[in-house]
Amino acid sequence: MRTGLIAKKLGMTRVFNERGHHVPVTVLQLEGCQVVAQRTTEKDGYTALQLGSGTRKVKNVSKAQRGHFAKAEVEPKAKLAEFRVSEDALVEVGAELTADHFVNGQRVDVVGTSKGKGFAGAMKRHNFGGLRASHGVSISHRSHGSTGQCQDPGRVFKGKKMAGHMGDARATVQNLEIVETRAEEGLILVKGGLPGSKEGWVLVSDAVKKALPEDAPMPAAFRAPAVEEAPAEEAAPVEAEAAPAAEAAAEGNEE
Repeated sequence: MRTGLIAKKLGMTRVFNERGHHVPVTVLQLEGCQVVAQRTTEKDGYTALQLGSGTRKVKNVSKAQRGHFAKAEVEPKAKLAEFRVSEDALVEVGAELTADHFVNGQRVDVVGTSKGKGFAGAMKRHNFGGLRASHGVSISHRSHGSTGQCQDPGRVFKGKKMAGHMGDARATVQNLEIVETRAEEGLILVKGGLPGSKEGWVLVSDAVKKALPEDAPMPAAFRAPAVEEAPAEEAAPVEAEAAPAAEAAAEGNEE
C-alpha cells in the first residue's frame, strides 16, 4: 500500500486524446509535497506517512508546529495529511514527492471538501421530486411533505432527509482516471470533476477497488532531500605557516 499525494485544485480544462476526442480534466498541482514525519508500529502503533504541502509564513505557525517542521528540516506547510502505508512503502523524511507517482491510465480516489451551498431545500439537497404542480397544492410546491408517522411513534426519526445545510463537507470520488502527469511542472490531469472549489486542497491516492498498475513506482516517486556537505577545513593556511617554522628549524640544525 503506497502513500497518496496532497494537491491543489487549479480548475478544469480539456485535452485531446490520440483519436482527437476531447477529454474534460481537472488540473491538480503539487506545491512542495514533502514527507514531514513517519508513523511506525513500534512508536505509534500503526504505519503511515505525514505529508505537507504548500507554504505558510513563520509568524502564522504555532511554536509547537515550528518545532515539528524544524525537526523534519522542511519549511512550514499550509496543509498536512496522513496516508496509511505498508512498512515497505515508507519514504524518508524530507523527500519531495513528484507527479509521476501516478501513471497514465491509473485509477485513483480523490478526497476533498465540497463547495458550501448554504441552507438548501429538500429538492436541491436530496433530489426530491416536490409536490404536484396543481390539484390542491398551494404555495408549497417545492416542500418535502410529511416527515413523520401517526401518534405512534409520534416523532421525526433522526437522520430524516429534510431541508438544511448543504455542502462544505468531506466528499470522496472513487475510480477516477489519470489522463496525464507532468513531473517537470508538477501537474496531474484527472478525468472528470472533483469535489471542492478552485485553490482547494485534495488528497489523491491509489484506488482501493482497482488493481495497482505494474509500472507504478514503488515505494513512491520522489526526490531525496538535499544533503548539505560540511565545509572543508581550511588546512592550507596552517601548512603555509608551518613551512617557515620548519625552514628555521632546519637552518638551526645546520649551524
